[in-house]
Amino acid sequence: MVDNPIQELPADEAWKLLGSKQLGRLAVSVGGQPDIFPVNYYSDEGRIVFRSAEGTKLSELVVNEHVAFEVDEYTDDGGWSVVAKGTARVLSRGDEIAEADTLPLTPWVPTIKYNYVEISVGDITARRFEFGPEPERYPV
Repeated sequence: MVDNPIQELPADEAWKLLGSKQLGRLAVSVGGQPDIFPVNYYSDEGRIVFRSAEGTKLSELVVNEHVAFEVDEYTDDGGWSVVAKGTARVLSRGDEIAEADTLPLTPWVPTIKYNYVEISVGDITARRFEFGPEPERYPV
């Protein structure tokens, strides 16, 4: 049995893990209805940036800017998960879009995505997990 199978990680390690991946999940909620979208992204300096075409995801961000973002990884032995919460906004100024155009961020799906969305992260947490057999649920 593992003594401590869940380890909370400091924020700097959470950012490092977040930066090590390119695919995450964006969680939004509008009218009490949650929604989640896989997106490829770039992260640095307290923010997450992704591109989006017009549609549900973009519409929901405009209605409710409060979002959560999750990325994870696992193997047979363990894994980790990072959850970032913050506010999302569509970049609209020319200088912001020009800067975003320089990021290593291209769509994975062959579609035109003119919109850049930036999540300003206010809270980030991370956990590392060590997998193993379930402990005895009803010890005698």
